Amino acid sequence: MLRPGKDGKPVRFKVLLDGKAPGAMHGTDISADGDGVVTDQRLYQLIRQSDNQGDHTFSIEFLDNGVTAYAFTFG
Repeated sequence: MLRPGKDGKPVRFKVLLDGKAPGAMHGTDISADGDGVVTDQRLYQLIRQSDNQGDHTFSIEFLDNGVTAYAFTFG
């Protein structure tokens, strides 16, 4: 679960999968380039794994201050 800062301003972020943009495996809350914005408190779908093959490395970089991350779910 992600939440913007106490001031409520949106927080931009960038997601990478195996060190590059997720492309076709992007979730509904990010672009194929991995760009997203936290606008309210909720679960965000960041990756939608479609290849079902092997392990992947996920990373997220917050480009603005103030975001709070409560939990991530996998599976």
